[in-house]
Amino acid sequence: MSVLDLCPIVQGGTAADAFRNAVDLARHAERLGYERYWVAEHHNIPGVASAATAVVIGRVAAGTSRIRVGAGGIMLPNHPPLVIAEQFGTLASLHPGRIDLALGRAPGGDQATARALRRYFQEVDAFPRDVRELQSYFAPPTPGRLVRAIPGEGLGVPLWILGSSDFGARLAAEMGLPFGFASHFAPDHLFDALSIYREDFVPSDALAEPYALIGVNAFLADTDAEAARLFSSHQQAILNLVRGRPGLLPPPVDDIEALWSPAEKAAVARMTRVSLVGAPESVRAPLQSLVNAVEPDEIIVSGHIFDHEARLRSYELLMEVVRPEVTRPAAGAPGLAGSVGADRPRSPA
Repeated sequence: MSVLDLCPIVQGGTAADAFRNAVDLARHAERLGYERYWVAEHHNIPGVASAATAVVIGRVAAGTSRIRVGAGGIMLPNHPPLVIAEQFGTLASLHPGRIDLALGRAPGGDQATARALRRYFQEVDAFPRDVRELQSYFAPPTPGRLVRAIPGEGLGVPLWILGSSDFGARLAAEMGLPFGFASHFAPDHLFDALSIYREDFVPSDALAEPYALIGVNAFLADTDAEAARLFSSHQQAILNLVRGRPGLLPPPVDDIEALWSPAEKAAVARMTRVSLVGAPESVRAPLQSLVNAVEPDEIIVSGHIFDHEARLRSYELLMEVVRPEVTRPAAGAPGLAGSVGADRPRSPA
């Protein structure tokens, strides 16, 4: 179990508040036993403070001692691979053995933002090429190399491929890298992508067997009603995206039904259907059903909750659910339909 954070800026709050909350949540996650704490790159979105992702990772890593910290992910089309190698080589030198680097090919913003970042966003073959170039900068030094990442060279910073379709799954399989699927906001191709990844996986020096991570939204509270209320902030944020008007994370509401049309409700429900919402006893069975159906090696949890104390409590309650009850099924276990996941969960293998 791991944590995914976009450093949300809430209405009435600031980016400085978001960063303080991120460090506090990372420390909380470390105490609770979460595996890693990832920050995602996004641009030109008022409610997301994690645009300078490597800088935020450095602050979180400095504020913790054991938990792995990294990017989930860096949108590589926005950056020269050498710059990312130097940034994450610096992080890995400052925090040895704790830094991850997951890579996506989306711009992390709209097309106007992509142009402002002055990098390609049309060359289809550039992303695999850039991943390989980045990988080479972390390799041991070779004679005659003209361009070196210093720091970075020889550090072997772990690379991951992220995706919400079969493109990332195929690339991760071909390169023998771990794969993370963005099912927390784009769940449509979850089962197909993981099937492709596992079936086509080629062992590499980095990874002997496929390793799949999936994103899940989680909003837990002491009662189902309170959890649903906390979830309404995230639902409003997605609704604003659907309307093309992203903003700060809004406070929860008691009646979300009053805010959207039937079509908007359907769009938000589709994007957020891989979500755990409820008291611990209510989410235990859906979580186990998701684990049985998808057989993930790891789950990374996103929970953008307006009230920081309620957010800390949600991650605490989730770990209380996971530790005694949820286990990965034996190989070949059949998928079990549940209330969380794709429309027809099945064993991807």
